[in-house]
Amino acid sequence: MPSYPRRRTAAQILVLCCVFWAFSFPFTKALQSLGNQSVPGVSSVFLSAWAVVIRFGIGALVLCAMTARRLPKISKLEVQQGVGLGFFGGLGMFFQLDGLAYTQASTSAFFTQAYCVMIPVWLAARQRKWPPAPVLLACSLAVAGAAVLADFSPQNLRLGRGEWETLAGSVFFTGQILWLDNPRYAANDAGRFSLVMFLSMVGVCLPVAWIFAGQPSNFLRVYSAPAAIVLLLLLIVGCTLLTYLLMNRWQRELPATEAGVLYCSEPVFTSAICLFVPGWLSSLSGIDYPDETLTGHLLLGGLLILLANALIQLRGTGPSH
Repeated sequence: MPSYPRRRTAAQILVLCCVFWAFSFPFTKALQSLGNQSVPGVSSVFLSAWAVVIRFGIGALVLCAMTARRLPKISKLEVQQGVGLGFFGGLGMFFQLDGLAYTQASTSAFFTQAYCVMIPVWLAARQRKWPPAPVLLACSLAVAGAAVLADFSPQNLRLGRGEWETLAGSVFFTGQILWLDNPRYAANDAGRFSLVMFLSMVGVCLPVAWIFAGQPSNFLRVYSAPAAIVLLLLLIVGCTLLTYLLMNRWQRELPATEAGVLYCSEPVFTSAICLFVPGWLSSLSGIDYPDETLTGHLLLGGLLILLANALIQLRGTGPSH
C-alpha cells in the first residue's frame, strides 16, 4: 500500500476535484436552460448527450496535443482501461444529466451518492468479506449526510424517470470508480488512457445526440449563445481536463471504497456554491436561476459528510492500512 503521506495527498487532490466538479452542477443547469432558449422544445436527451460530446470531445483534442509525443507508446492495457472508463463515465454522466431534467436537484444529489453504498457491497460480494467497521461507518455517515443535505424524505419518494435515470447513472459511476481501481492498470499513463476515455465518452453519447437532435442545425444552434460558449469553456477546462486528469492519476492511491466516501463531499461544495453562483449565472446569461439559501440541512448534512471524510483519513494513519 502507498505511504500515509502519499495517501493523504491523494485524498486532498480528490477533494479538490470535488470542489471543481461542484461548479459543474450550476454550470450545466444554466447550459440546459440556454439550450432550451436557443432551440425551444428540443429533447432533454439531446441536450444531455450533446453536452457530453462537446465537453469531452474538445477535451480530447486538448489532451491529444498534450500527449502527442507519448501517444506512440500507448499500450493495450491503456486502451482497455480508457475504453472501460469512457463507457461507464459516459453513460453515468448522460443518465445523471438527463435525470436532472425530471427530478428535483435535491433528490438527484441523494441518488447520485448511491455509489457510496454500491462500492462496498460489490467488493464485499466479490471478496466474500465485509469492509472494516470504520469504512462502513464512514459510508453510513456519508449517505446520511447526503440525505440530510438534500432534504430527502422517504415519505416523498417517487421513482419516476428522473429518479431511475439518476440511479442508473450512479450504477455506471460505481463501475467507473471500480474500473479505475483495478490493480492491473496501476502502471498505466494517466494522460494516455484519459485521452482514450474522453474519446470513448464521445463515442457513447454522439449516436444518442444524433438520434434525438431533431434536425442537424440544432447541433450548432443549441449552444451558440455567447454565455453558453463561456460555460462550455469553464466546464472543459476546470471541470473536465483538470479534474479527470487528477482523478485518473491519484484515485489509484486509495481503495475504491474510501475514494467513494471522498467523492461524497461534492454535494457539500455544490450546495455552498449554489448560494451565490446561480445569481451570477443569471446576470451573465439572462436566465432565471435564483441563488439558494443557507439552511440547517446544509450545515448538518455537510458536517456528517465531513465527519465521514475525517474518519477515512484517520483510519489511514493506523497500522492496519
